[in-house]
Amino acid sequence: MDRIFIFVFTLSLFSAESQAASFRLVNKCRHTVWPGLLSGATSPPLPTTGFTLPSGKSRTLIFPKSWSGRIWARTLCSVDPTARKFSCLTGDCGSGKVECAGTGAIPPATLAEFTLNGAGGLDFYDVSLVDGYNLPVLVVARGGHGGDCSPTGCLIDLNVACPRELSVAAERGNGSDVVGFGTAVACKSACEAFGDPQFCCSEGYSTPDTCHPSVYSVFFKEACPRAYSYAYDDKTSTFTCASADYIIIFCPPPYTSNKLLGARRMAGELPLVNRTMMYLHSRIGRASRAAGLAISRLLAAGFVIFSIVFLRIGI
Repeated sequence: MDRIFIFVFTLSLFSAESQAASFRLVNKCRHTVWPGLLSGATSPPLPTTGFTLPSGKSRTLIFPKSWSGRIWARTLCSVDPTARKFSCLTGDCGSGKVECAGTGAIPPATLAEFTLNGAGGLDFYDVSLVDGYNLPVLVVARGGHGGDCSPTGCLIDLNVACPRELSVAAERGNGSDVVGFGTAVACKSACEAFGDPQFCCSEGYSTPDTCHPSVYSVFFKEACPRAYSYAYDDKTSTFTCASADYIIIFCPPPYTSNKLLGARRMAGELPLVNRTMMYLHSRIGRASRAAGLAISRLLAAGFVIFSIVFLRIGI
């Protein structure tokens, strides 16, 4: 009887592990980030809900195969010496600790979203700028099958080009000692900035037929074609794979290696980064002058030189 029990127990452990997914979080930023993790209401708990990830380091976590939730990076974090409360200038989860303990990111924050083992046994994943942006993020599926298994994300530093009315800047005593007073550290969504139902896809604009891209969501979409730019951006922003492991890279180089991204390509796929966004000025017109000027600032800063040349990066 003891032998049978040991055999069954071992088989159960093997089965559970075979259904798990490996997530490797990599920090390519020049500064420390503090990843936050939020599980969906019906998802199994994770071994951590937040931790410190120094520049150049990575950490691998094992996720239950039925997990769904969000992952993001907090930046410019510190502990108040008086209140002994941990907080971050961007992506803060409000827990007062490094562990987020069931609370999500306070916008603006770039979000990597997952539903593992969903409809048809597929994983569904995306990178969302619907709640704004705080740093570049790349998601790469490895070893999967089915679906398209394409990489997705936003590889561009949008903070330098963020329209002024959406920009979040470091203030005195609030991150300015690290990055400098007035430095742009995040970019709000139009919904967060203005609260207008047209931008929030709420009230009378709560359906795909009534909520359309705005000049501000176009700014995000033109820079990061595969990322969610507004609530109903599903067709070009949701990706699928089955039985995959995932790499999430914070601050990936725009020219990420072809070897890392893999050879799989979906039919008619959008690029991870736009070859050029110069045409945006004529497309969005006078009403979107601020976003057009922001794109010019991005181009002038040298962040958008998109001949498709891939350099190998070591991660």
